[in-house]
Amino acid sequence: MNEQAIQEQYQHIVNLLEQKRLKEAQVQLEAFLWNCNDWTLRNRLEQAKVSYQYMLQYMRQGVNDPERQKLYRQLLAETWELAEQIRISLLDEVSTRYYHSLHKNKKNMVAGYGMSSWLKVLESFPDDMAVCQLMPDNKQSLDSALQRHEGTAQYLFLTTWGNSGWTAEEEQEARLYLESELLPVNDLCLFTGAILLSLMECFDPRKFSWLLDAATHADTQVSQRALVIIAIILHIHSSRLRLYPELMAKLSLLDEDGSFGKQLNRVYIQLLRSRETEKIDKKMREEIIPEMMKNVTIMRNMKYGFEENIDEDDRNPDWEKAFEESGLGNKIREMNELQLEGADVYMSTFAQLKSYPFFQNPHNWFYPFDMQHSSIIREFGLKPTGENAVLSLILQSGFFCNSDKYSLCFTMAHIPQAQRNMMLSQMTSQDLNELMDESKSSSLRQYALRPDVISNQYIHDLYRFFKLSQRRHEYRDIFKEEIALHRIPALKDILCKPELLATIADFHFRKEHPAEALSIYKEITDMNHADAEIFQKTGYCLQKEKRYKEAIEAYRKADVLKPDHVWTIRHLATCHRQLRDFATALEYYRKAEAMQPENRNLPFLIGSCLAEQERYEEALQYFFKLDFMENDCIKAWRAIGWCSFVSGKFEQAMRYYNKILALKPLSTDYLNAGHAALLLGNMEKAAELYGKATSESGNRETFLEMFDKDKEMLIKLGIDEKDIPLIRDFGLTAD
Repeated sequence: MNEQAIQEQYQHIVNLLEQKRLKEAQVQLEAFLWNCNDWTLRNRLEQAKVSYQYMLQYMRQGVNDPERQKLYRQLLAETWELAEQIRISLLDEVSTRYYHSLHKNKKNMVAGYGMSSWLKVLESFPDDMAVCQLMPDNKQSLDSALQRHEGTAQYLFLTTWGNSGWTAEEEQEARLYLESELLPVNDLCLFTGAILLSLMECFDPRKFSWLLDAATHADTQVSQRALVIIAIILHIHSSRLRLYPELMAKLSLLDEDGSFGKQLNRVYIQLLRSRETEKIDKKMREEIIPEMMKNVTIMRNMKYGFEENIDEDDRNPDWEKAFEESGLGNKIREMNELQLEGADVYMSTFAQLKSYPFFQNPHNWFYPFDMQHSSIIREFGLKPTGENAVLSLILQSGFFCNSDKYSLCFTMAHIPQAQRNMMLSQMTSQDLNELMDESKSSSLRQYALRPDVISNQYIHDLYRFFKLSQRRHEYRDIFKEEIALHRIPALKDILCKPELLATIADFHFRKEHPAEALSIYKEITDMNHADAEIFQKTGYCLQKEKRYKEAIEAYRKADVLKPDHVWTIRHLATCHRQLRDFATALEYYRKAEAMQPENRNLPFLIGSCLAEQERYEEALQYFFKLDFMENDCIKAWRAIGWCSFVSGKFEQAMRYYNKILALKPLSTDYLNAGHAALLLGNMEKAAELYGKATSESGNRETFLEMFDKDKEMLIKLGIDEKDIPLIRDFGLTAD
């Protein structure tokens, strides 16, 4: 069997299990197993089949078995686990993916040398480094300590990744890592990364149970990484957890006081936000960076960051004006807002800096940034001083994810010393002192230790691994998928709470995902927890989806809960206008006008509704009011011109069309002015204007289409229908 056939047959068995068609799944699994030489798996399947056969037999005989559902659930779980193990075993023989080479090597591990042995080596590293710092000139001792530590950490990572299912003994050894007080936190973080990759390949209840314990670890780095991984694994294996009551109970216990749910919900939003990265990346590459390059002179003259502070008033105000007029100011402000929100604004900057040898090893993408990593010590020394101390402080902040910090270090190391000095010399000693000030540096470190910052930066690390690593095409890219954690059965009681759902819906609402927001607002409404704001947002999403009748219903509910809110009133009017119910729309617009008499949009909207009802005289009064409120309001002139024309006031119409034609006319303005000239009997002028309408519209077909829309109106105003074809040709022969 080739790789595709194996995956398809496995997926067929999974579909049967999800439908609880266990008998058929076992039959298909037996055929699947025919190509596998693992006799352990054959024995396990045979036992599962016999157990199910006995269960069905007892049921047919009417035997009352209180443990029946428990056994059935266990058989579903066992059959699913077998299907996964068989799939992996078959793929080991045909797949070139890196995971399968690791899985095959796992079988050849030396007996008696496992996780507990590696733990002792890793625990000794802090003491080894302490000794090396006492003997800074003993390079051989330092190299040996680093090599032993990093080699062991890498081996632990790869063997854990390639282990498709822990034994009870391995699970117990893994728990020692959580309990150890000597194990460096970075190594424990790396271990969680290996568990993520392993669980992505194959669900292992023992590893998932370990993660639930890791989520309560005293160190925030560990607990937040575990939390992110739990969210991802539940997304990937959304149907599995319900087959393991002990895991469901453990998950529920974690959320006993509701804090776990709040944290998981925050990670949920961060994962959703990560799906916006491509849009941000595109904006950076296509808009902001090119704009900055175009305005490089302005940028040089602007004061940003750590520039010299000689005199507050030494800047030419024209620079600020040019900066704002360029449009760059708004774009940079937008990026700053996104960064404050937690968006990944550095992806485009660092995407090109992942070609260093460091990133060729998969485990390095998961290792927290460490100034004591051999690759960093090699470039900056064991104890960074001077400019390197400043860089070290910046790297301890939470501004960049771990992967980008490594990239920044390698890039700085490859910049010639003269250029590096020049970059750092741009910081005045005052700036350096301010950055090195204990209170400022302490606040930077505290920011980096915030749980929301750690989980967000870890998601950025994962995003880079799945998008940029050498073997990225071998991994399932969850960042391309729709993520809806609140719909996962195992998380129903944890995330399906009105206050948590509202934050998810509001995120989709802000990001202009109306369909996603709408479905969640509906869930909140079904729980009877909707307030006026929820109904307003529901109505707005429905309006965006062009479901105007449903939007009106939602807005009316909002109006009941929060009467006479002008925003609701105006949107009710808009929806009725979209449904061409101009009479009702007019009522709402007039109600809004009473609340906002100075609003300049309302006279136009009211006038438009009146005009649609052919109440032209009343409409004109509102358009004249708008013309009075605004100077040179072409929108008002167009409306006055058309209403005057259709109500027979041709001279008044012509006056206003002439005003429009003197400013910024459109092809329709020339057309309507031509109609007015025609009704005034000025055929030459009409022909000239029709000709301009033809040239402005771009082609004759467009002109003829526009003209034909007004045909009935011209006949109604007294133009002989027989003359229409001749008049229409004015515009085609005027040149």
